[in-house]
Amino acid sequence: MFTSIVGRSAIVTGGTKGIGKGIARVMAKAGADVMITGRNRDDAERTVAELASLGSGRAAYFIGDVANRASCDAMAQAAIDSFGGIDIVCANAGIFPASHLADMSEADLDLVLDTNVKGTILTVQACLPALIASGRGRVILTSSITGPITGSPGWSHYGASKAAQLGFMRTAAIELAPHGITVNAVLPGNIATEGLADLGPEYRRSMEVSIPQGRLGEVEDIGYAALFFATDEAAYVTGQAIAVDGGQVLPESLAALEAM
Repeated sequence: MFTSIVGRSAIVTGGTKGIGKGIARVMAKAGADVMITGRNRDDAERTVAELASLGSGRAAYFIGDVANRASCDAMAQAAIDSFGGIDIVCANAGIFPASHLADMSEADLDLVLDTNVKGTILTVQACLPALIASGRGRVILTSSITGPITGSPGWSHYGASKAAQLGFMRTAAIELAPHGITVNAVLPGNIATEGLADLGPEYRRSMEVSIPQGRLGEVEDIGYAALFFATDEAAYVTGQAIAVDGGQVLPESLAALEAM
């Protein structure tokens, strides 16, 4: 049995839908106080109502932009005001608009890097004083297999941003280790989210046949990995990235799966 996280406070950026919502649900079920962030108030209110029904902890939301320092500072203060501190930061907010390299504008590039990379760093910076005060701070990044391990046409900027998160993670883990803060990352494969549904049924089928388990992951699969990193039992794990992908990165080719 893992030590309970009941009474600890967590921020989940981008927690109003998709993987972020899955992480928030797992944290709430485990008894943590959870603040989600997002840009859509209606989505945030619906998610908070759901989280409040799942566990013993409190739930709150903050509407803001992770790519803006003032917004991140206000987010951290809102969590402190609501819960008395911050123990767990799940830097999950991210975007993945498709754009092939030959067509990618500077604005396309800035948008992805600002949200996925700058947003991660600003989120951690804003929460750092509270994480230090906690004495058991946990930082959990949502990266991806795309970029650090694999590539996919149309997502060169996204892949670059996700690989950059891991570069940030390794040095941040060193710098924050003296404060008892760990910094780790989850690398989702193809997960059943609203965003993936928008890519259409043919895309989903093409992904399922490339996964040894033959199915997409659920958002809670990422949440459970994040929950492990948040526990006391993971206190000696830092600067590490775990792929949660049903074995998607393992085969050399589709022929390897067909051979099964």
